[in-house]
Amino acid sequence: MVSRRMVIGGGAAVLAVGGAALAYPLYLQLFPPIADTGFSLSDEEMARAVEFLAANPAIDTHAHPGRTFVDGAQNLAWKLKIYQSIGTFEERVIAEMVTGGLAAAGFSAVSDFPVLDTQGNGLVSAREFDHGEAWDYYQLQIKNLKSLVEQGLVYPVLTPDDIALAQASGRPGAIFAVEGADFIESNLNRIQIAWDDGVRIITFVHFVRGGVMGDIMTAEPVHGGMSQVGQAAFSEMQRVGMMVDLSHSAEKTAFDALDLSTKPVVGTHTHILTPELEHPRFISLELAQGIVETGGYIGAWPAGIGINTLNDYLDRIEQLIDVLGADGVAIGTDMDANYKPVWSTYLHLPLVVGGLLKRGMDEDVLAKITGGNFMRVFAAVQA
Repeated sequence: MVSRRMVIGGGAAVLAVGGAALAYPLYLQLFPPIADTGFSLSDEEMARAVEFLAANPAIDTHAHPGRTFVDGAQNLAWKLKIYQSIGTFEERVIAEMVTGGLAAAGFSAVSDFPVLDTQGNGLVSAREFDHGEAWDYYQLQIKNLKSLVEQGLVYPVLTPDDIALAQASGRPGAIFAVEGADFIESNLNRIQIAWDDGVRIITFVHFVRGGVMGDIMTAEPVHGGMSQVGQAAFSEMQRVGMMVDLSHSAEKTAFDALDLSTKPVVGTHTHILTPELEHPRFISLELAQGIVETGGYIGAWPAGIGINTLNDYLDRIEQLIDVLGADGVAIGTDMDANYKPVWSTYLHLPLVVGGLLKRGMDEDVLAKITGGNFMRVFAAVQA
């Protein structure tokens, strides 16, 4: 495994070897520094945060702890080969979960990683999948995630009751997820296979333009919303009890999902568009409200888009609560694969909790945001 010092040092070495070919903005994207917090807590305030976390399980609803998804990927674009070459660092991140007081997190595979490339400040699909490639890569990633369980590093979370069992074990709970349903192709039986593999969350689409499920938010539409295969796949996901995440879905794709939904859906890592702050990864207030009306939530996303510090992220959480209500907000860090993160280590979880308590947030509201809303939705989609 790779330590944080090795990651930073290795990144510097790659930059030196690559010379001008690896531009400094790309270096920052691959190896983001830890952002300023923008506030401080007294010893008493920190102790209160730690006490709160001991009594209320905190759950990160979308993350890539230690970047397991890069392990074994082949035929990558050269920039992503550099990203992959730094390796994985699950042991360090899992240790930080324990120290920071995190009860569980979504450990998310990335179905389309082999076909992606960087463009500007984001990612795009640079080629089509080879025949069978998406399914083969899904199977490889699930094997890698299961190995974390087999090594005793994490506790597998299959039902809401497993969160308490994970805490009792002294290990973080791992909620298996897949970002992008491209591995399903047109074979709906793979949804049941994924469920049997332990997958409990699927981000419906990711960065593949014109993928089999439907349109994404960061590229021009191809399907005009959900595809026919996507409609059938969405209904099957809800039937088996899978939590469906609409974070990367184009607005039309997401509204098609709302029309079909019989259970809560979520947006695990995004924010709301405003006249002052527009970004392709943000969603309309109407869509956010529609997701919440299904019983779901929006995960507050600490990407450095319009914010620069952890304190700014606390503002963002409060903004979401103001417009969606306390039942409509959760935490979704996108840890270890986020863009310009203002929260990049689970060691800062007590700071997030303590900062919100310092601002006067009611503990019952905070308990919903940090884990309660996820638990409610997790139970509802499995009912």
